[in-house]
Amino acid sequence: MSQDKNALQDYLATPTRIVRLDDFGKDFVFGSAGAAYQFEGAAQEDGRGPSIWDVWTINQPSHIADRSNGNVAIDHYHKYKEDVKLMKKAGLAAYRFSISWPRILPGGRLSGGINREGINFYNNLIDALLAEGIEPYVTLFHWDLPLVLQQEYGGFLSENIVKDYCEYVELCFWEFGDRVKHWITFNEPYPFCVYGYVTGSFPPGRGSSSPNNNGAICRHKGSGVPRACAEGNPGTEPYLAGHHLLLAHAYAVDLYRREFQNGTKFILKQQPYQGGNIGITEVSHYFEPLNNTQEDRNAASRALDFMLGWFLAPLATGDYPQSMRNAAGDRLPKFTPEQAKLIKDSYDFLGLNYYTTYYATYTPRPSDQPPSFSTDQELTTSTERNNVAIGPIVGSNWLAIVPRGIYNLLVYVKEKYNVGLIYITENGMNEVNDTNLTISEARKDPIRIKYHQDHLHYLKMAIKDGVNVKAYFLWSFADNFEWTDGFTYRFGIFYTDFRDGHLTRYPKSSAIWWTRFLNNKLMKGSSFKRLTQNQREDDSDSPKKPKIRNK
Repeated sequence: MSQDKNALQDYLATPTRIVRLDDFGKDFVFGSAGAAYQFEGAAQEDGRGPSIWDVWTINQPSHIADRSNGNVAIDHYHKYKEDVKLMKKAGLAAYRFSISWPRILPGGRLSGGINREGINFYNNLIDALLAEGIEPYVTLFHWDLPLVLQQEYGGFLSENIVKDYCEYVELCFWEFGDRVKHWITFNEPYPFCVYGYVTGSFPPGRGSSSPNNNGAICRHKGSGVPRACAEGNPGTEPYLAGHHLLLAHAYAVDLYRREFQNGTKFILKQQPYQGGNIGITEVSHYFEPLNNTQEDRNAASRALDFMLGWFLAPLATGDYPQSMRNAAGDRLPKFTPEQAKLIKDSYDFLGLNYYTTYYATYTPRPSDQPPSFSTDQELTTSTERNNVAIGPIVGSNWLAIVPRGIYNLLVYVKEKYNVGLIYITENGMNEVNDTNLTISEARKDPIRIKYHQDHLHYLKMAIKDGVNVKAYFLWSFADNFEWTDGFTYRFGIFYTDFRDGHLTRYPKSSAIWWTRFLNNKLMKGSSFKRLTQNQREDDSDSPKKPKIRNK
């Protein structure tokens, strides 16, 4: 379903619940998020090696909606000092960014040499953040695998990736861990594995030979448009890549805990332990049954298993969800007893990215098609029921505004997986990059303000109902390169001028709202009059907790 401007205006006119900073407690952290390939640019500067995304965008620009790439992105590499100042001015207490593996290890591993210029960049960024009182939250892998490892042994299709990943993260812990106290091993394994090995819309571009086999795939932050792939097996490769990713995560967490968090390296050097924490970031929609039938309730449960449980259940139980075992059989790899023990409880916190909610309905496995990740689920997802959208559609047709979903997802995660500490590591919405608008016009984003207000309200309700959430990172700090969507959509609270030759940042209305919110002030002024007239504070409508379905 495409964007309906009338629906968005109707949404804007509905009452907005007031949220205040002190609703969340003094130890709650508000920040913004970004990622190396989407933000940094400087792709061929100061010794950085190529990643799989460099080759994907440059050699075959048709993969990207506007044929753009991240060579320059929004030039955060050169503009980080300016960006940090803007974060400080907005009142943001934390910045979640990722380290580019090929920027510090161009050859993928230590034997290929350490790039000190890359190390220096991240040292400078971390120091600049801390100097402004902004806490760094560092993601170690946000999809930009060094190209050399993909070419040498197929990247995450080989268990060799576990050793090389651990070598890379050990260098990061050593170089930055004296100041970085919050580590995220992987960002969103689901789209990395599904778009890379099922739909073929992300590098390495493997998957189905027919783009029509992927109707159950949920799109997320990128068009995710299936391609006709000449190579790959969507019935085995996504599971294999995900398995190796989970092993890399588990061994990296074990390494950090043994040698850095409370470890031997610092005993030998008579230095204090780093004492940070480490986790993983997963993305999931919430899923509701399309019809009030047991088949569709089971389909919604399976959708959560395949999108979220795939990478969360092993951390909670030591194995994959039973529904995935039942569906994929021997195509889903098994953990050894030693691996299962290592992976269980291999996180201090769970990072959770939420954007929207989908309907799910039972769809039998096609008898005339080979098994694949998408057909294994036996479901189809949709943003509409009886031609009525689940919520107003914003810029991308996959993103409906469904604020209640963040509550439902948080309660589900707590009750099904007993997760003790959660950070919302991404939440946000986009609008089309309309080049006909002036900068002044494009900076007015009342829908984004209301989106965040409504989600914060439901987040507050989840906390009130016992979910231990301690951080919220908005996506994103600034408009940036949005993967296969290129620069065609804008997610930022700061407007990035893609045409002035300087990538100048300007605060949108949402940045002004966040500044006031983070200073614990109610919105005032004529520019927000229409919104404030519709605000109400009402905690009595806390949604019913979702029932946990284990089938």
